[in-house]
Amino acid sequence: MGPFNAGTIFKKRFPNASLYRVTLFGSLAATGKGHLTDDALHQALASMGVEILFRPDITKPFHSNGMFFEAFNEKQELLGSWEVYSVGGSALKEAGENPISEPSIYPLTSFNAIMQWCHDEHKELWQYVETYEGEAIWEYLAEVWASMQTTIDRGLKQSGVLPGILQYPRKASKFFAKARKEEKRAHGIIFAYALATSEENASGNIVVTAPTCGACGVVPAVLRYLKELYNLDQTDCLRALAVAGLLGNIVKFNGSISGAEVGCQGEVGVACSMAAGMASYLFGGNLQQIDYAAEMGLEHHLGMTCDPIAGYVQVPCIERNAVAAIRAIDAAEYTSYTDGAHKVSFDEIIQTMVETGKDMNTKYKETSLGGLAKRYL
Repeated sequence: MGPFNAGTIFKKRFPNASLYRVTLFGSLAATGKGHLTDDALHQALASMGVEILFRPDITKPFHSNGMFFEAFNEKQELLGSWEVYSVGGSALKEAGENPISEPSIYPLTSFNAIMQWCHDEHKELWQYVETYEGEAIWEYLAEVWASMQTTIDRGLKQSGVLPGILQYPRKASKFFAKARKEEKRAHGIIFAYALATSEENASGNIVVTAPTCGACGVVPAVLRYLKELYNLDQTDCLRALAVAGLLGNIVKFNGSISGAEVGCQGEVGVACSMAAGMASYLFGGNLQQIDYAAEMGLEHHLGMTCDPIAGYVQVPCIERNAVAAIRAIDAAEYTSYTDGAHKVSFDEIIQTMVETGKDMNTKYKETSLGGLAKRYL
């Protein structure tokens, strides 16, 4: 999504170019074909004259997901160029600058500060979101929730294998069919929902970044399951999404949701954290319990590497989404048995994740050069 957004922006700057050349660097180049990055760029630039170069041997110092756009006229004269980075969850940055996407409108940047605001104002987390996002946030989240549910429904009806050389079989429909026949079917249903969304992502279909495409199955699966289990209405679901989104934004502002920067702990780990905090809210958790659940969801993914086989967002990515969805509910349930008191805060675990990511070897950060990726091919 990041490369697609960048391509769209560049196309608007130079709409009459005869040739667009895009050079992908580092992690983005190493996993570009498996992530369908080249397809996304072709769609965004919408021109017969598109040349894409892959340079996994060159990693830019600002971020490993680097892109360099060039536009040429019919005489092969350079019209303009642009260096930009895909930093996760569709967001873009230029070296040394603030995100190109809209800046955060939230005045408080730590969860501890937001909890204090809620305590002082006698409000809930979703009300903090509404205060600074405005009423329009509910229309937007309704669209998000509808898209999530559509993706699950669509994924549950599919069969066959996923695109790419792995020929990885779709499993969501079979999981769902088996789970419906079981008396204790909770895990199977959650697995099926997470698999459905993740398999749709791996097929290049529409999903919601939560917080990224590679981790898109966790939040939808948890919320869909809890909606059906407790007969939640639309308002409940949208408020829960607001809580999940707030948690994800805090990580994005203070840490990273880029697998190329911090490994899969920043993708599936953060998705689990968002879903755990969301579930805790739906379980009636207080602010401390929500903080605890979100912290636990991320804590138990610390150090998780991003080592997709052949660069495809399939193995181990899809199964990780399914397992993380269960972990999220487990974390929320665990914290519901406590009063919310815990040693490590959500804010502290974010910083720990960042430090862990910096220490992680590059071959384990979405380059498909180590770990599972190396052992398979």
